Amino acid sequence: MTAPDPLAPAWSLLTVAQVRGRSRLVASRSVQPLKIINPAAHAGPACHLVLASYGGGLLAGDCPRLRAEVGEGARLLLTTQANTRIYKSIDGRRAEQHIEGHVAEDALAVVLPDPLVPQAASRYHQTQHWHLHPGATLLLADWFHAGRTDAGEKFAFTDFSTELRVRVAGRLVLLDRLALRPAEHLLTSQASFGPYHSALTLYLVGPPGGAAFAALAAGLRQLPPPGQTALHATLGGRPCVVSVAQARENVLVVRAVGTSRLALQPVYQAVGAALAAPGLLGFDPLGRKY
Repeated sequence: MTAPDPLAPAWSLLTVAQVRGRSRLVASRSVQPLKIINPAAHAGPACHLVLASYGGGLLAGDCPRLRAEVGEGARLLLTTQANTRIYKSIDGRRAEQHIEGHVAEDALAVVLPDPLVPQAASRYHQTQHWHLHPGATLLLADWFHAGRTDAGEKFAFTDFSTELRVRVAGRLVLLDRLALRPAEHLLTSQASFGPYHSALTLYLVGPPGGAAFAALAAGLRQLPPPGQTALHATLGGRPCVVSVAQARENVLVVRAVGTSRLALQPVYQAVGAALAAPGLLGFDPLGRKY
């Protein structure tokens, strides 16, 4: 048996399992700068965990790693305490964040973070790798904001990249990468973000015949604003634009851009309302937050 490498980076850990009809946090380890909080602020069947960090963000050189395990039949809601600010790099190093998740049969994992906000001169890289049982369901949000826009800072970071991989029974079903370098790309052009400063993507992966997947897919398909039936030139002046695509039989992707975080808030709130159904989380995860 190979001895563990003492120099290997430490991972934060969380394990959620069904205990007497409710999902409970049965194991947890927080490694700085990440903190895992279990507020227990509702009486529903799901387990709600909040990710927080010292100082409300990540410094250059920070590299939190989280491994999440969702047991058979369990329900997990994973949120953040507030926006995750990415502070400037003064020595060329970047902040990183890595998440690895495993979701068992008939389990539901919902990941609804607040936006990542890369500040001026910051560098950031994120990976998320999720492994699903064929009967598991994952709803994951990835939200990015252009910077401290209220102070006039827009796309002033150095570089920003994310990668999401989702495997079902070991087979890759979803791979999505984003890399932004303002020095190389004019991100305010119409070919990029134009007037929009906030971008939200929702990924739904699960068994097409499953009750959770079907209920969430029905809710996500209702997200485009009334009158928006296709992407066309007249959408340019709207504060929020939403598109829904059935990428695979078991993968639904929603992409939304807004002129501000507030413009995208109705999208998030609609998702929260859909999750309140008894067969899902059993409560609105965003009802008390916003």
